[in-house]
Amino acid sequence: MPTGDPGARPRRPARRYDYLTDGAEIYRRSFATIREEADLHGLPEGMDVVATRIIHAAGDVGIVGEIAAHPRVVPAARAALGSGAPILTDSHMLASGVTRRRLPGDNEVICTLRDARVAALAAEWSTTRAAAAVSLWEPHLEGAVVAIGNAPTALFHLLELLAEGAPRPAAIVGMPVGFIGSAESKDALAEHRLPGGDQVPWVIVRGRRGGSAMAAGALNALATADELA
Repeated sequence: MPTGDPGARPRRPARRYDYLTDGAEIYRRSFATIREEADLHGLPEGMDVVATRIIHAAGDVGIVGEIAAHPRVVPAARAALGSGAPILTDSHMLASGVTRRRLPGDNEVICTLRDARVAALAAEWSTTRAAAAVSLWEPHLEGAVVAIGNAPTALFHLLELLAEGAPRPAAIVGMPVGFIGSAESKDALAEHRLPGGDQVPWVIVRGRRGGSAMAAGALNALATADELA
């Protein structure tokens, strides 16, 4: 049970460690370190900004070797967001990681995971709730920017919908995380072709690594051309 006076002035402890406390300077040095240590050559045009944000979220410059992207993903995603397209996410954690003030078109961020229909659909289809929630995206899918940072089943389900003629999104950030299906789902996205043979532009982190923080970092970079977006 809480104790003490909730209105009391918070305690400021004595400084016992030597560490940087200026938030702006921490931010500046973080990205300077990434630019110094990471080899961003060979990525499609504009992807250096996106890769920098993914590296920052991962805390690991070595992940740059696992980042892969369609050559049109940056202009496709930025054009869609600039026109006000919605962002569709597979988790509320990812949705919360989107920096709303940087969105160029007052874009709606949609996560259908808590929709009342999801549990029944998942049971009926013998699949995960994350996958079932993706089927509820169809009214919003045309021209949207999709970000999947949690469930491989959500990404597989999306690709299956697209194979059957579901509305085409503008771009897909595919970064589900985990030991079962994660690497395979991202490889499937990179190889996926629409019924007409074209691809939806995509960005992935190959292998098992991924997660909401990386996917949100990629989205935030795609939303703006600012180098430190």
